[in-house]
Amino acid sequence: MIPWEKIDTTRIPGSDGELRLMRRGKEFSIMLGTNELMNSRLSGSEAALATLAAKKIEKVAKPHVLIGGLGMGFTLRAALAVLGSQASIVVSELVPAVVAWARGPMAQVFGDSLEDPRAIIRETDVAKIIREHRSAFDAILLDVDNGPEGLTRKGNDALYSSTGLKAARMALRLGGVLAVWSSGPNPAFAKRLDSAGFDVNEVNIRATGRGGGSRHVIWIATKN
Repeated sequence: MIPWEKIDTTRIPGSDGELRLMRRGKEFSIMLGTNELMNSRLSGSEAALATLAAKKIEKVAKPHVLIGGLGMGFTLRAALAVLGSQASIVVSELVPAVVAWARGPMAQVFGDSLEDPRAIIRETDVAKIIREHRSAFDAILLDVDNGPEGLTRKGNDALYSSTGLKAARMALRLGGVLAVWSSGPNPAFAKRLDSAGFDVNEVNIRATGRGGGSRHVIWIATKN
């Protein structure tokens, strides 16, 4: 068995938490303490975040999409694959080192997605972008932290609060979709989505995208 090698570490802005980028052969992992936040072999649910949302807005000729969290680029690559040539995608990533890892040691994982002219990377808090826009996006895809039950940064809680969800709804166009990834179920969050005025569908997805393995949750919340 090839041992894990630590490639880099970085502090999370607004937090004492430290992310570690690990590599084992061609496999990458991003760790927070003993928790693995993402792994380059497990992309199914993150890709589904994009494909499920894209299905809801497939009739939009020029979709404008906001992705919260670059991670290992699974959601971005899936969005680029399904949204068409007229799409524009803003990816918000709070941790500058994650963007540097994408362009450096994990460049092979990202392929040419970061050079796609439809995508713009902004090193900022996605909550800030949401607050600054009204009726601007056809879809907002959130893969921030570990979902509504965050691990990395206390400030992320506001993104999933009632106030944060109402701000997301205001940032969406009519018929727009808020898609939220989570490592597990969260009935209280589902209720907050409903209370914020969304039509909500909860989908269970395997981490691998196939049979077997752990299950993740994606909420598809529509502004009707």
